[in-house]
Amino acid sequence: MNPPAAPAVRHLTVDEESQGQRLDNFLIRELKGVPKTHVYRIIRSGEVRRNKGRVSADDRLNAGDVLRIPPIRLSAAIEAKAEKPAPAREFPVVYEDDGLLAIDKPAGVAVHGGSGVSFGVIEQLRRARPAARLLELVHRLDRETSGLLLIAKKKSVLKAVQDQFRERETGKTYLALVVGSWPARKKVIDVPLHKFLLADGERRVRATTADDPDGMRAISLVKVAQQWPAGADGRPALSLLEVTIKTGRTHQIRVHLASAGHPIVGDDKYGDFEINRQLARAGFKRMFLHAWRLHLRNPLTQQPLALSAELPQELKSCIETL
Repeated sequence: MNPPAAPAVRHLTVDEESQGQRLDNFLIRELKGVPKTHVYRIIRSGEVRRNKGRVSADDRLNAGDVLRIPPIRLSAAIEAKAEKPAPAREFPVVYEDDGLLAIDKPAGVAVHGGSGVSFGVIEQLRRARPAARLLELVHRLDRETSGLLLIAKKKSVLKAVQDQFRERETGKTYLALVVGSWPARKKVIDVPLHKFLLADGERRVRATTADDPDGMRAISLVKVAQQWPAGADGRPALSLLEVTIKTGRTHQIRVHLASAGHPIVGDDKYGDFEINRQLARAGFKRMFLHAWRLHLRNPLTQQPLALSAELPQELKSCIETL
């Protein structure tokens, strides 16, 4: 019996449909079954090359770019998982036209596969809609965040909406329940964020200073919707906030609010773990962060488009408990 052939260097040519896509998103889609942490590792190490030059994870690709992919050997377990297709699944539709689909993503579902997750929203939607010529994520939501998620059905729409996000022409507002009494006068958080990896490869973000060369400017606007004083049972004071992000950094709202001393209830990465345990006993069993409203310009009609997704029942129940 011959041993399996050793993995070899591959060269991928970027097609027209992938014009403008970020390198990391492109590779995560193309390298099915490869852990996301490994994808980022080969990018950072310089083993992935674009047109023979170095390239960063957030660089956007052009049609015709030639990517060099280093040899990647997958374990048998990962290969078996990669061969298992995602189950077909539709999600609640908030809005749909010929170019754009807006769904109400439930908490606990990743937006795409990778890093220990076999599949996410986009893989399940593609299986549920085999006739769709294109389905691409316009942006991301954290796995435990619920609410509005945009999917493009045309490449031109994908680029147009992502351009609107980049130029800060859109408004994305989230509802977040945080620990403590948020000061009404604190309406703007303009604090740079720095991405880093833990020893196990998991991604984290921290607030940093303007002189940090690796810091990315991040702006969040905060409005107090409702507040509750501390309870007689020892429950801390809580604040329901409307947070509008003007930049779309990784974990932006979670880190901004936590760095201000008001972590999101149920946040298992940046939250107050003792308070999370206490509130879980009272029924607060998930991170209270919901993508609530989204304003943009419809690329097909050039008309304003206002979308909203109401709080899911489990978060409404938390509010009713208070």
